[in-house]
Amino acid sequence: MVHGAPLIWGSGARLFEVFLEPTCPFSVKAFNKLDALLNAAGADQIRIQIWLHSQPWHLYSGVIVRCILAASTLENGRDKAKAVMQAVADHREAFEFDNHCTGPNRDATPNDIILRIEQYSGVKLTAAFEQVELDKLIKHHGKYARQNGIHVSPTFMVDGLVQPSLGSGDAVEDWANQLLS
Repeated sequence: MVHGAPLIWGSGARLFEVFLEPTCPFSVKAFNKLDALLNAAGADQIRIQIWLHSQPWHLYSGVIVRCILAASTLENGRDKAKAVMQAVADHREAFEFDNHCTGPNRDATPNDIILRIEQYSGVKLTAAFEQVELDKLIKHHGKYARQNGIHVSPTFMVDGLVQPSLGSGDAVEDWANQLLS
């Protein structure tokens, strides 16, 4: 099996798991708050783990999730996966369809998407993307989400319990207060 780097930051006892679809605007909003959360709550107090939650209405979701997890299999994989996620977040329009069905991305191929991600992130992904065994890692993310009843992104869990009161629009301080209480 291909082993990707765990997408975990921090070393604290409190576990904050975030289920994200990389091109979802609400997931992007949540993703962009994670570093600030780690600083606010303290990397020695919490751990943040990202789970990728592909959603079919984001039509290139599967390709992008595979790119992120492929990056995690490279040297310094956790940081490269984060760089790929940030590149997608910063340029999400380059990976989305208008109204989830139309627009210029209808002419894009998976190879076009991989190339865009490589250009925006600076991470070479093609060889890692082609690892057949990567399917197991992708399925692990999907299976873990299903086992925990995750249906939408972003969804947040604290110490293994889904937290429906948390949302991407919440202030970082509110997340930190809930995690540390």
